[in-house]
Amino acid sequence: MLFADIKGLDNVKKQLINSVSSDHVAHAQLFMGKPGSPNLPMALAFANYLNCEKPSENDACGECPSCYKNQRFIHPDMHFVYPVSATKNITGKDVVSSSYLKEWRAFLSSTPYGGIDNWSAHYGGEDKQVNISKEESRQIIKNLSLKAFEGKYKVMIIWLPEYMNAAAANGILKILEEPPEKTIFLLVSNDTERLLTTILSRTQIVTIPKFSDESIQQMLEENHGLEPQQANQLSHLADGDYNLAVKLLNNIEDDSHQLFTDWMRDCFRKDFSELVVKSDQFHSMNKVAQRSLFLYALNMFREAIIYNAAPDLKRVSGAVGSFIENFSKVMDSTKVESISKLINDAHYHLERNASPKIIFLDLSLQIARIIK
Repeated sequence: MLFADIKGLDNVKKQLINSVSSDHVAHAQLFMGKPGSPNLPMALAFANYLNCEKPSENDACGECPSCYKNQRFIHPDMHFVYPVSATKNITGKDVVSSSYLKEWRAFLSSTPYGGIDNWSAHYGGEDKQVNISKEESRQIIKNLSLKAFEGKYKVMIIWLPEYMNAAAANGILKILEEPPEKTIFLLVSNDTERLLTTILSRTQIVTIPKFSDESIQQMLEENHGLEPQQANQLSHLADGDYNLAVKLLNNIEDDSHQLFTDWMRDCFRKDFSELVVKSDQFHSMNKVAQRSLFLYALNMFREAIIYNAAPDLKRVSGAVGSFIENFSKVMDSTKVESISKLINDAHYHLERNASPKIIFLDLSLQIARIIK
């Protein structure tokens, strides 16, 4: 990954490059960004730049042996840790990042803007709870105790450190604060509120903004051959989340839209018997589909309030646009804020293995109370 592969965000790129040229690279950095933001690609591009043999003032060269290996995620001095779960073939103490390295490299190559749902589905663990275990902290210490093989720096990228359990997080505090010489930690987080304060206090935060609608539109046109009008519509729905834009493009969200519209109609009508049926349906969905529905709902509520405020600037057309136009008539900013908080709370409890049926039914009853 090169900086040039990431649209926009020139200020962040300049900040990172300047830290190298001025020899002020913080040994532990936290790349903080919302889901779908380029915080992981930015960390990968920075790691590439750190060990590039012929860097320019704007980017890594992309041609030297170090760049060749980094861009294929096989550089011996680039290490990865990421959330995983047991699968049919991998259980017990073998449930660590290194057991999934082949799958991880393929995932980075195909889906660098992907989220935890994409990753879980990629290696076959979508119905299991992922985490970063205590055993991972032992592996981190072991891997970083060795001298660099080829590069100027050893780089440890920890993707989604918020999935570390307490034992794992506490296990890396010492090496995070006092790493071996020429060792750089790059933590890549989507939810810093779930990180231990002792982790936060040991890192320098690098805020990675979400993509602009214009950047997402350009990426969809260049990477997927979309016409400007369709790319523009998807970019508005995605709200800076490139991963969501690609999901929409691939029709992964078609079911979510139908589920969402039926769900909202039942809430509006206060059809409680149908909401009970839908809570059973929600319970039978896999975790990826459950999370996707909540994410889709949040984006649709946002679009409704935007349309409510400026109907002349209709950003979405077709069936989705028609629904938003009608839906906005019963919504206002106060309702959207209240319902969005409820959905975020429901997602929080879903991640902690509360009953999906109870979560969905309780959420539906509260939305029905607010929406009409």
